[in-house]
Amino acid sequence: MRIAVLDDWSGVAEQTADWGSLGADVTYFTQPLTDPVGQLQPYDVVCLMRERTLFGAELIGALPNLRLIVTTGPRNLSIDTAAARARGIEVCGTRSRKTTTSELTLALLLALSRRIIPEARSLADGGWQGLPGRDLAGLRLGLVGLGNIGQQMAALGQVLGMQIAAWSPNLTDDRCTEGIARAASLCDLAAQSDVLSVHMVLSDRTAGLIGAEAFDALPDGAIFLNTSRAGLIDREALFAAMRAKDTLQAGIDVFETEPLPSGDPWMQGKSQFGDRLLLTPHLGYVTQETWRLFYQDTVEAIAAFQAGTPIRLL
Repeated sequence: MRIAVLDDWSGVAEQTADWGSLGADVTYFTQPLTDPVGQLQPYDVVCLMRERTLFGAELIGALPNLRLIVTTGPRNLSIDTAAARARGIEVCGTRSRKTTTSELTLALLLALSRRIIPEARSLADGGWQGLPGRDLAGLRLGLVGLGNIGQQMAALGQVLGMQIAAWSPNLTDDRCTEGIARAASLCDLAAQSDVLSVHMVLSDRTAGLIGAEAFDALPDGAIFLNTSRAGLIDREALFAAMRAKDTLQAGIDVFETEPLPSGDPWMQGKSQFGDRLLLTPHLGYVTQETWRLFYQDTVEAIAAFQAGTPIRLL
């Protein structure tokens, strides 16, 4: 059996699980594929990191040896599972951890509100304190989406003494737990938020959900955070708002194209807005414990397939 482990951008997959127990020939790809059909032709099993490599019907149909796809996480919208099933290819997933994205979102918020990066750079350059940062206690945290991650953010905000409000297209008063106010609309939420944080699933209904009207409604000094999906927001509308409001800051962890190309508009925005625009390379789910769970479950799924009893089928 030949196994291809794709999207191992951190170069840690080999050391994170017992691949040797499979008795297979395993290849680890630490860079995005340049010729997916040519590079993957020999492999019986392809292991994907969730939503990094697009695995559509055309690619699936061009891989005659492929018998199993394993993706990290319990779902992967970049795989055409129907096309795989039509060819008799099993598709399996793994478990995932639930707290990593909210932790990263809080880190972005703290970095921006307390000016950690520019202050650390100033100190390294021989300076000392610059402009004072902003307290979170007493600020208003607006959550676009109140699912698992949104609820975690609400709890973290409450611990920090923030006032919490939320909105989503389907949010009801009954789903707002104690201490969380439901905003009447997205623009109403933005207008009352010192921090606006997005925690929605990307779909046809939510694509471009946060646009000019919401960004224009943000008060002076607001912080906007997106650790969900790039497609949820109108990037150019965000940039226009940042040009119009010189106190607006943004922390962004997800992008339309990943890895982020050097000439991408986000990189151009970084050059324009400097420390007001904090970009991180999709770190929301990238942690040591997550990688251990992902890859150990991947090895387990391949072993189960070898035994004729596939698990966690998608």
